[in-house]
Amino acid sequence: MKWVSVLIAAALGATGARAAERPNVIVIMSDEHAASVMGCAGNAVARTPNLDALAARGVVFDAHYCSSPICTPARQSFTTGKYVSGHRVWSNTLGVPEGTPSLPRVLNAAGYESFLIGKMHYKGGEAHGYQVIDEKTGRVRPARPAARPEAAKARPRARLGAEAFRDNGDALGAEFSPLGADETLDQFIDVARRDAAVNFLLDRKPGGKPFFLTVGFIAPHYPLVAPQELLARYKDKVPAPAVPDGYLDALPLNYKHLRNDRRFEKVPAATAKLAREAYYARVEWADRQIGLVLTALKESNFADNTVVVYTSDHGENLGEHGLWWKNCLYDSGARVPLIVSWPARWKGGQHRVGACGVVDLVQTIADVGGAAVPKDWKGASLVPWLHDPKHPWRDFAVSEYYAGYVASGIAMIRQGTWKYVYHTRADAKHGPEVELYDLAADPGELRNLAKDAKHADRIAAMHKVLVAEVGEDPEKTE
Repeated sequence: MKWVSVLIAAALGATGARAAERPNVIVIMSDEHAASVMGCAGNAVARTPNLDALAARGVVFDAHYCSSPICTPARQSFTTGKYVSGHRVWSNTLGVPEGTPSLPRVLNAAGYESFLIGKMHYKGGEAHGYQVIDEKTGRVRPARPAARPEAAKARPRARLGAEAFRDNGDALGAEFSPLGADETLDQFIDVARRDAAVNFLLDRKPGGKPFFLTVGFIAPHYPLVAPQELLARYKDKVPAPAVPDGYLDALPLNYKHLRNDRRFEKVPAATAKLAREAYYARVEWADRQIGLVLTALKESNFADNTVVVYTSDHGENLGEHGLWWKNCLYDSGARVPLIVSWPARWKGGQHRVGACGVVDLVQTIADVGGAAVPKDWKGASLVPWLHDPKHPWRDFAVSEYYAGYVASGIAMIRQGTWKYVYHTRADAKHGPEVELYDLAADPGELRNLAKDAKHADRIAAMHKVLVAEVGEDPEKTE
């Protein structure tokens, strides 16, 4: 924790710091925000002025990955500091039991008060060390953990038969409806969550314990609807995804199943166009809500001593690779935004290009707060790298997918500009399948190099690092 004392001393001009002098931490976590759809990520179409302003005051991590491209497993990693194969919450089911060591708990032990407003997908009613603020009343409500029957604990992961594809005709997944203009978003639950966060920041009195506040928004998660005023800004401006002729036939078996099971094999061009435009509009709508929270922070008593983190639980495919929603380990589904801002310590407008993941973010927040974490938590603190862009960062990230819509589990490691993806064996006749991408030469991940013999050593080495990092081979996990 030596970096904590160095940073606090530099920021506060002190040689030491009591818990009350440590920075507050706000994490704003959206749902289903693709890392590429932000102005500060170099997207010339996306309008995200508030996130861009936060990036101008902070550091943008260009290769940050979720732990799993689906809500509950990803958020359980943020809570527990472990990969999915570590916390073993595979899908959108009950999470880890109440009382499990968690990020809020270790911060509370270090002298913080932890608060949660909005979505964290604790489907069992747990709080995991947070004081949960009800967005409708503004009051803290007690945790209400649900009963955990043995059947729920032992629930098997859903798998599709390797050769079992259905004929959907022209049917589309229900997620494509509603689609387009919606003038009722001022009644959406994210508005109440925004207001609860604003009120928390403006009403809280100085002088108490530092706080760790997590604000969970749903947008830009589908339904892909937005006010017409925003939708009109993107009409005919969002380019179609690049899917080369014949590309879909070469997809891994799991992604062919994903297309079939979620019924987006035959998305009409007009539907895809409107869906992409609506997503961009919804991102801008979400940016407005985030902006109001950041404005409240600026007007509060805590503006100068608060670390602000913006991230998302997973991405959104938007038709890239012939896929929609999430559930895959392409960058569209697995790479997420990460902006970390503390102007009192770190110069704004910076980027970090090396790979990192949510377990690293967890370690970073604990490090900033001076909290001790369990020895079995994964990741490494980003604080030294934030402090010095030349710090020898480990430059890798892991993501896993063992939820539904597929024939077998999938694991990924990114090292530097290389990405290796391993699809576990579906049955005796199918798999395993391997993907390898050179993201420097092929950022769209359209040229799988895994069958090129000259990359055999790289594949073997990356698989070894993947297994060492998560603690077991993906075949064993599956």
